[in-house]
Amino acid sequence: MTDTLDVDLCVVGGGIVGLATAHAVLQRMPDARIVVLEKEDAIARHQTGHNSGVVHAGIYYRPGTLRASLCVRGVARLRDFCAEHGVAYDAVGKVIVATDESELPRLDALLERGTANGVPGLRMIDRDELLEIEPHAAGLRALHSPGTAIVDFPGVSRVLADRLRAGGAHVETNACVVDVARSGDGLTIDTPRLRVRSRRLVACAGLHADRLARLAGLEPSVRIVPFRGEYYFLEPHARELVRGLIYPVPDPDLPFLGVHFTRTVHGEVEAGPNAVLALAREGYRHTDVNAFDLAHTAAYPGFWRLAARFWRTGAYEYYRSFSTPAFVRSLQKLVPTLREGDVRRGGAGVRAQAVGPDGRVLDEFVITEDDRSLHVLNAPSPAATASLTIGEHLATRVAAWDW
Repeated sequence: MTDTLDVDLCVVGGGIVGLATAHAVLQRMPDARIVVLEKEDAIARHQTGHNSGVVHAGIYYRPGTLRASLCVRGVARLRDFCAEHGVAYDAVGKVIVATDESELPRLDALLERGTANGVPGLRMIDRDELLEIEPHAAGLRALHSPGTAIVDFPGVSRVLADRLRAGGAHVETNACVVDVARSGDGLTIDTPRLRVRSRRLVACAGLHADRLARLAGLEPSVRIVPFRGEYYFLEPHARELVRGLIYPVPDPDLPFLGVHFTRTVHGEVEAGPNAVLALAREGYRHTDVNAFDLAHTAAYPGFWRLAARFWRTGAYEYYRSFSTPAFVRSLQKLVPTLREGDVRRGGAGVRAQAVGPDGRVLDEFVITEDDRSLHVLNAPSPAATASLTIGEHLATRVAAWDW
């Protein structure tokens, strides 16, 4: 017999976006009865706990988009939140490096975009100044973003969960949602150990976002296609090669940023990630295969349209995934003195990437709702950076519902 909990709002997903949303709703509606349901045995187990910990400044995103505005405002909110609650946050700075003449126009375009977005301190630097900031980096010119930072995102999530509990909300782990049904003027959300009767639902389910939407009776046009991003760690003797963050100029024809170097708040230096199709939505290793997830991807026409466009890139990504020398050659474009013996394999994350039926990789936040539920169907980077402002944005929409 499962326990029953009656609430005003059920938030599905105990990652940083779900927790920030529940926290923002509680700030607006302090008398609301709120529960957060997380299917794992602890919060922040997937995208929140498997990313590089970079606080993105807002350089890459199209001016005027929700992604751009929430990111830039989110940086300030996150910095202040970490200072208030003692969470590790370090503005180590970032350089985006052009290593070839053909990349210089794209670097100029990034400067224009970042400036339009209001990124503080962003400026173009020449090779001599680049070498003062990152002595081992290769490059003709670079963009310098001194305010780009690194942070402990799981630490932020733990503080949010603690504040929710202190405010009277429930944070329930080991609570995988298996069914959502309309009942009366609300919803009944079932997990194996707990039934929740809620007036309204917000789903921030990451890798399972499209499935949660369908459980709740919506028919989203997009589907989550999982991409694994694998990292290497620099060995201790090689960490001096990187002082802050070193990124390449992204290829506008590709959906991801390319491999790069990032310091972490735990003292490591990560190198990566690549982007390979994961054979399971939680496929953190090469050997992780989920037949249901794989069939779900293979049955989606949008995936095949995406594959038709990027099959050559995808094939190389798979080769590089298994070849440390190939991975290191990619990294040497940014830091030429790096050697194979300077790295060891690290962890991996899985991106919950929404893909449209036309094969387009969606690069904006996608949020859909009906009269009783709201679903975050796509929350690409910089979702963790912007989590507090995303939460406030969603809380505004929740407060506008007919309660």
